[in-house]
Amino acid sequence: MGLGVSDLRRIVLVGGRIGRSRVGWFTGWFNLIGQIAVTAAIDYGAAVFATAVLNVIGIDIGTDRTAIFLVFVVILVAHAVLNAIGTRLSALINNVSAWWHVAGVLIFVAVLGIGANHHQSAGFVFTKTVENSAIGFGGVGFSFLLGLLHAQYTFTGYDASAHMSEETHDAARSAAKGIINTIVVSAVAGYLLILAVTFAIPNLDDALNPDKNSGYPVIFILRNSLDSFWSGLLLIIAAVAQLFCGYASVTAASRMLFAFARDGAVPGSAYWCRLSARKVPVHAVLFISFWAFVLLIPSMLVPAANAPTAYAAATSVATIGLYIAYGIPILLRQWHGARFTTGPWQLGTWYRPVGIISLVWIVVISVLFILPTDAKGFPWNDGFTWNAVNYAPIALVAVVGAITVWWLASARRWFTGPRRTVDETSVPV
Repeated sequence: MGLGVSDLRRIVLVGGRIGRSRVGWFTGWFNLIGQIAVTAAIDYGAAVFATAVLNVIGIDIGTDRTAIFLVFVVILVAHAVLNAIGTRLSALINNVSAWWHVAGVLIFVAVLGIGANHHQSAGFVFTKTVENSAIGFGGVGFSFLLGLLHAQYTFTGYDASAHMSEETHDAARSAAKGIINTIVVSAVAGYLLILAVTFAIPNLDDALNPDKNSGYPVIFILRNSLDSFWSGLLLIIAAVAQLFCGYASVTAASRMLFAFARDGAVPGSAYWCRLSARKVPVHAVLFISFWAFVLLIPSMLVPAANAPTAYAAATSVATIGLYIAYGIPILLRQWHGARFTTGPWQLGTWYRPVGIISLVWIVVISVLFILPTDAKGFPWNDGFTWNAVNYAPIALVAVVGAITVWWLASARRWFTGPRRTVDETSVPV
């Protein structure tokens, strides 16, 4: 997917905008939906860890969904304020974030590898299979497929390099390199992190028991495999890393909205593409933050036990929306073949197999991630309850239906696609 996205010249050069008219309309809206949802999911995940950290350091605010949601709101507001300050601060935060993530993984691996009070065997880590889902059918294979959601969700957002391209030197190459480097580093570091946590599982039954892990097994593992100092340190590292990630998500999403609004595709476009005196799209930042907040309100409306279901739905919306947005231009690349204009960074003839694999994968995950993660979320089951329903397909159908009706009724007569605002020809200075 990363290779396929990097091969697209228009994405690299113009702040995430691609195509003309109808294609640009639907690609942009899927991207915007995904950007809002991924911001909501990241900041909610950060709130889960931040709440645990606050309790560890003696600030007893509880760990129920109300406490988590309030911390989530505080984080959203903080990210909006920081993003409004200016691009220099953004550059500083992102640089610190990169080193924090790399150093954080190394510290995690070292502390869990040396300091954990128990280590599982290699056989346990690499060969043991446990079916612990609430689906009740399909066996381990189906549970494994549904479990791809969080793995796939973490591999979104690498297109941020494209959204920031208008603020990047030599964007045609730098944005593409940023996408590929992000994926490679995340894959290696992420796998090391997963291995370290899995080896440190103290008791599998307890780690999987929602009555003991409060719905968050990783926090349970850290607090029960290490003493309070080291578990607290790792929780702080993880929480801060997620805060950095959420900040970057608001930054990238606001730039995407700014570019899309500049093309006239969003209601009130003139307002959302307005820049502050510091050349920051503050109104776009507020738009993203507000709708990210709205998307997680269901976590407070369902019973407490189903709050994680709302979080899972947000990750589903994010993953499906973003990957469809990636897939549409990749499909166009396949359709136009050699006629498609590429930039200085390109796959050559490899674009064909890379694109086909990417498109097939998008179809697979889009089907998987609209499914409920609990048997009670399937309408044909006797114990069906709306509280367990994955509302991702409902949200996606509602939004896609609305933008389709808008396109047919009006937008197709006035939306012309990206408006050229930069000269893409190299001119010596």
